[in-house]
Amino acid sequence: MFLLPKLFWLVAQPLSLAFLFALFGALTAFCGWRRLGGFSALVSALILFVTLYTTAGTVALQTLENRMPKPDGDPQAPSCMIILGGAFENEVTTSRGGIEFNQAADRFVEALRLALRFPQSRILISGGDGSFSGVYEGEAEASRRFFAAFGIGPERLIEENTSRTTYENSLNTADLLKAQGLSDCLLITSAFHMPRSTALFRKAGIKIVPWPVDYRTSGRATLSFDFTQPALNAQQTATAVREWMAIAGYTFTGRIDGIGDR
Repeated sequence: MFLLPKLFWLVAQPLSLAFLFALFGALTAFCGWRRLGGFSALVSALILFVTLYTTAGTVALQTLENRMPKPDGDPQAPSCMIILGGAFENEVTTSRGGIEFNQAADRFVEALRLALRFPQSRILISGGDGSFSGVYEGEAEASRRFFAAFGIGPERLIEENTSRTTYENSLNTADLLKAQGLSDCLLITSAFHMPRSTALFRKAGIKIVPWPVDYRTSGRATLSFDFTQPALNAQQTATAVREWMAIAGYTFTGRIDGIGDR
């Protein structure tokens, strides 16, 4: 079940779909089915245009980010915080060592800020190696180096280094929290990822306080054409499509009961 969604995403992401429709159109046209080939090429062009030259992806991502706004001010001395993995470049850190973040670095930057302000708070890092090969170090291992560099001792860390998906994050974290006697933790993850994560953790019976970070939209985007930043538009669209597909898949399989507000 772990590999199936990843394989599906390789095909279902917008740029892959555009390529497959273009390839199918070329093959059918070559075989003499020109109308079918032309239609397939048109679909490919439409997918590319929406992905590259509109704000559709940004608006779809913004819809998720706006569902669970961050509370005003800092929390009241949290006993613990849960950081969901996905912020480290695991392939790079495994081969080069050190600390190499991706776009989701805010998850750990915010956790560090809170950890320094609330020195009694425990920090649970949930995330293993989610790659196909499974040969890279997990988020928990890399995070040990990160927090140590800022004086956060290992006694404050709880490492969950086996999860490969958000669903596994919720299940494995539930066991660790119970063993440690912790509850009502802050849940720190990207804002677009928060609705699904919150639904999963609550389904697993874990009381959490959503603490979204890593916002990727302004919160005021509207649907329009945008010819200025096709690479960013493609990235936003891919992120949005993947998250909405994951929500649909988790709802269909009964892992979550849909996504609600805070």
